[in-house]
Amino acid sequence: MSKYDANQLPSADVLERQRYAIVVADWNSEITYAMLQGAVDTFAKHGVPADGIDVIHVPGTVELTYGAARIMKEERVDAVMVIGCVIQGDTPHFDYVCQSVTQGVAMLNAQGKVPVIFSVLTVLNKQQALDRCGGKLGNKGIEGAVTAIKMANL
Repeated sequence: MSKYDANQLPSADVLERQRYAIVVADWNSEITYAMLQGAVDTFAKHGVPADGIDVIHVPGTVELTYGAARIMKEERVDAVMVIGCVIQGDTPHFDYVCQSVTQGVAMLNAQGKVPVIFSVLTVLNKQQALDRCGGKLGNKGIEGAVTAIKMANL
């Protein structure tokens, strides 16, 4: 279960006028789609209407940066959330993917147009990912949505 104080969030009448985009990687979809559902449910719970949430699918985690940049350029959104999952394997590919998406999101945030929320799991094995997408450690998609709301309303 995610721990946050709902009283720290803006009221539903503020959130009903806001727009959020979620860019989700289709790779490791069992994990990323569970996080996506947690995020969408959280936005709705706090008053963001369904038409105020845009979901954009990209093939993998590396593509999240491009997807977020396109959304920031083409649409008026109050925050962008990127959702991905990278599970370490036997090659250095894990390191390259994690470095790429981390630097990409940091670069987008440095531009200061809108906040880009990093909801990318970087885990050693699938069980760690399952624990973080609705398992015993909660759902990081919920936490990402709460962070998006807070950052959009600084």
